[in-house]
Amino acid sequence: MPYDPHVDSIPRVKMEDVARTAGVSVATVSKVVNGRYGVAQSTLTKVQEVIDQLGYEASLGARSLRSHRTNVIGILVAEFEPFSTELLKGASSAVGPTGYELLAYSGGGAPGADVGWERRYLSRLSGTLIDGAIIVTPTVVEANPGIPVVAVDPHTGPTGMPTVDSDNLGGAVLATEHLLNLGHRRIAFLGGRPDLESARLREAGFRQAMAAAGVPVDESLVRVGGYRRETADEPARVLLDRPDPPTALFAANDLSAIQVLAVARERGLSVPADLSVIGFDNVPESVLASPALTTINQPLQRMGAEALRLLVDLIGGRERAPHVRLPTELVVRASCAPPRS
Repeated sequence: MPYDPHVDSIPRVKMEDVARTAGVSVATVSKVVNGRYGVAQSTLTKVQEVIDQLGYEASLGARSLRSHRTNVIGILVAEFEPFSTELLKGASSAVGPTGYELLAYSGGGAPGADVGWERRYLSRLSGTLIDGAIIVTPTVVEANPGIPVVAVDPHTGPTGMPTVDSDNLGGAVLATEHLLNLGHRRIAFLGGRPDLESARLREAGFRQAMAAAGVPVDESLVRVGGYRRETADEPARVLLDRPDPPTALFAANDLSAIQVLAVARERGLSVPADLSVIGFDNVPESVLASPALTTINQPLQRMGAEALRLLVDLIGGRERAPHVRLPTELVVRASCAPPRS
């Protein structure tokens, strides 16, 4: 049967419904909902039981108009993918004691294709729906966003706005040193998006570790992978189809590294016997890859939790250091081995 909103929709429970069921006035229900004085304990208990029974919830807009607060924090992302999903899990794990609720919001656009998406998201949500926002990899850092905002891994790096990120440079050094210590010298680098500071730092860490080991970087083995499987596919094929392919490849994120594994499998290459592959991020997909991916752990869930706590402190007017940088670490799995002799 076709959808009929008059038949199929669930009617919203109103304050009048609560009052009628509890046998009290609407004014009494309003006092209970808004935590005002003047209601006997027995009446308060009865009204609260009816509220729970009927599932009454004041609209965010109405709540905002009454108190100028919604007690809701927004997490704004360009799209839901493994990186942002892990951050969201971390924020969700930390929100309970704060008294806030979370609203995850995405316009569904492809990342990188639409600079300034966070401006529109903030204009739609701030003031009436959320009290503050966590923005994941924002493209633009606003001087006066209108509400407290914390940026996670902003495109341009920390620029004054409260920021949470991880040690991208140090993590890339760890990844490259791991391949060098295994004996690799012909190491390819599949970079991230050129417009992201995290990608720049990961390439800088790769080059720093190679220079420290006295190993020249073969520039023909440095390609842009774009942080996505579909954008990493062609450069991975170019690198692996060479007559003199690399013995190891460091991809600037796990999704790119997982695509390298797929391309290597198509080419009949054995990982790690023919090619060692290491990624960055440690998203859940990395341990499920075949073989399980050696990677750099970026503590994504902790980053989400730290961003949530930082934002709550900002909303509450509590002084905090504006920049939280978390350490990265090497996670050794099955995708790396010494090169063939």
